[in-house]
Amino acid sequence: MPQQPVLTAARPEDEARGLTSAEAARRLEEYGPNEVPERRRPFWRQLARRFWGPLPWMLEGTIVLTLALGKDLEAAIITTLLVLNSVIGLLQQLRSDTALELLRRRLAVHARVRRDGAWRLVEARELVPGDLVRVRVGDVVGADLDVLDGHVSVDQSSLTGESVPIDAGPGDRALGAATVTRGEATGRVVATGASSMFGKTSLLVREAKPATHLESVIFRIVRYLVIIDVALVAVMFSYAAIVGTSLSETAPFALIILIASVPVALPTTFTVAQAIGALELSRGSGGHGVLVTRLSAVQEAASMDVLCTDKTGTLTANELSLEQVHAYPPSGDAELIGLAALASDEAGQDPIDLALLRAADGAADGARRRSFVPFDPSTKRTEATVERDGTLLRVVKGMPPVVASLCATPPSTLDGDVERLGATGARVLAVAVGPAEHLTLRGLVALADHPRADSGRLVDELAALGIDVKMVTGDTAATARSVAAQVGIDPVVCTGEELRDNPALASTCSVFAAVFPEDKYTIVTSLQADGRIVGMTGDGVNDAPALKAAEVGIAVDSAVDVAKSAASMVLTEPGLVDTVTAVSVSRRIYQRMMTWTLNKIIKTAQVAFFLTLGFVFTQTFVTTPLLIVLLLLANDFVTMSLAVDRVRASSQPARWQVGALVGAALSLAAVVLVESFLDLWLARGVFHLGLAQAQTLIFLMLVFSGQATVYVVRERDRFWRSRPAPWLLAATTFDVIVVTLLAWRGVLMTSLALPYVALVLGIAVAFMFLMDPVKVAVLRRFRLV
Repeated sequence: MPQQPVLTAARPEDEARGLTSAEAARRLEEYGPNEVPERRRPFWRQLARRFWGPLPWMLEGTIVLTLALGKDLEAAIITTLLVLNSVIGLLQQLRSDTALELLRRRLAVHARVRRDGAWRLVEARELVPGDLVRVRVGDVVGADLDVLDGHVSVDQSSLTGESVPIDAGPGDRALGAATVTRGEATGRVVATGASSMFGKTSLLVREAKPATHLESVIFRIVRYLVIIDVALVAVMFSYAAIVGTSLSETAPFALIILIASVPVALPTTFTVAQAIGALELSRGSGGHGVLVTRLSAVQEAASMDVLCTDKTGTLTANELSLEQVHAYPPSGDAELIGLAALASDEAGQDPIDLALLRAADGAADGARRRSFVPFDPSTKRTEATVERDGTLLRVVKGMPPVVASLCATPPSTLDGDVERLGATGARVLAVAVGPAEHLTLRGLVALADHPRADSGRLVDELAALGIDVKMVTGDTAATARSVAAQVGIDPVVCTGEELRDNPALASTCSVFAAVFPEDKYTIVTSLQADGRIVGMTGDGVNDAPALKAAEVGIAVDSAVDVAKSAASMVLTEPGLVDTVTAVSVSRRIYQRMMTWTLNKIIKTAQVAFFLTLGFVFTQTFVTTPLLIVLLLLANDFVTMSLAVDRVRASSQPARWQVGALVGAALSLAAVVLVESFLDLWLARGVFHLGLAQAQTLIFLMLVFSGQATVYVVRERDRFWRSRPAPWLLAATTFDVIVVTLLAWRGVLMTSLALPYVALVLGIAVAFMFLMDPVKVAVLRRFRLV
């Protein structure tokens, strides 16, 4: 997109006639349409990118190894999982990329433009810098305008976050995509497309990259496992060379150990767990819930330790109401409110007028209004002529200095009273009444957007969950400080200007006032740079870049489509209640995934150490490559049922501590190694089973001990403290029955009598009770509870 021109003041004749059609066409060719440029990648390229990266490389390498070993079935399963994960990830990405399309549609409005000396209606995409545009009530401003004549009030809340309309007169700027709520004005286009405020915001949405830590977590887990296995394989090869075992015999077992290190079911298990969590969130309770648009957010929400929440409509009700009144004699509070209502009008649907009419509730019914002059940004007031008791009176409502200038003797305490009422962040208006030329100031009214009734409680609940709540708003510092204090947020306030000078304030401040889109994006990225997992709530176009960049972008129920598409979660009810629910559900998902990961590391360490040490001690391979492949199917894929297990959410943000997980898993693997060698000793030293039967017994031990380990590690306390989910019990039962039948009937292995099967199962259950107290101590030692 070419750089937009810097426009100088137009000549009077140009302002009267506007651009010529020829000049407009030339500028359209030079600067491009007034729309956000799209950047689309072909579907095949998007899909191909899903097969490129550390985790896909590991899975693809595993496929090559399994094919080299002639294990076509396992290769097919891993390939299916790789494709499944890639397709699911792509579908989620396509859903979030619809934000740009919605931004383009938002700009597709019409504008009244003066061309060749005549007014005409054109598509907003045809506007160019220098065009003269006329806007009136109800219009969406098609591009950034400098107002030349007239006065308008524009709702720019979706762009700047300011909760009240902004007045714009000659010399002021009206931003594209804002809505005109009152008045009529002519302006000159100064920026279009990507150079406008709206366009810059949309480009931020496109450039923002949603942070996710899932792949890095998986990569770190695999890295630890590979390091352990490479060391053990080196030991195996070294010992084989010493005792004279051929390379052709040793290599298959070495490769099987390495293959077992790649958690082929881990991505699918994580995806299934997140999808189930997303479904649980969408169902919610009481008929509402949270819609998840990016699955990774389910996992990220468990780790979220800071939530940047919008003020208007999230912490507050987004509805102005009368907060305080200060009447001057001879008026009382009720009369003052009634007078303010007389100078208000419902037809204009002005938020201030509606708030005062609600507060008055018919208090001024005894007066008849003869005429009404709506608010004009140039006069900063509204006024009405009313008849009361046969006398005509002029009632004026507006900015205190303006109204005071119409009164002969305003109260000497006026300035102090205005400052006192405005200290809470309220909008203060003065009311005067009297004969047309002899007005008397009767008092002040203060209006505010009050916090929601549940905001304070929900902020406390989030704080109890270990989440630092920060408030972000486009309103003034006084308003932000007042609302923050009311809802229980520490009112350490920084302005957007201060943040731009020093981005590090994002970590030290808890309230951000007078912010713009770039400021919100800066807050998110600065906090992420400090290692924080960031959640951001929002509702407007201005929030979209930050929503997309945050690990957990949460669009509130009233959000515009752009914000919803950029976010990873969408609330369906006002306030933060569903945010608390999302955190709780996500932390339960984390507990399930941690159980699967802990179990996987334990089993990998058990298999790797047992095969290696068993070969060293007995100079024979204690099981076969085929049985190891069956073990992967029997344990890794069956334990995917952990994705629906019953768990308790943690009380603090759940960070992936991979080093601690590996340390704890290796400690617990020592216990199951004792069990493994006990079974080996019984098979060879006590029952004197042949090698083939002993290998079958060892296979059963690895399956049964693997299932028993799941029930030990799924509970952070003693394993009997919580009841497993029916699906987990069913999966275990099915697994035990199938492998028992295979061993008893001698399918894919040497047959083994049922008493031996029962003995191995009994030992596995006994070791559950031996392993459990060790687990409790180990998890506490590594701070995983």
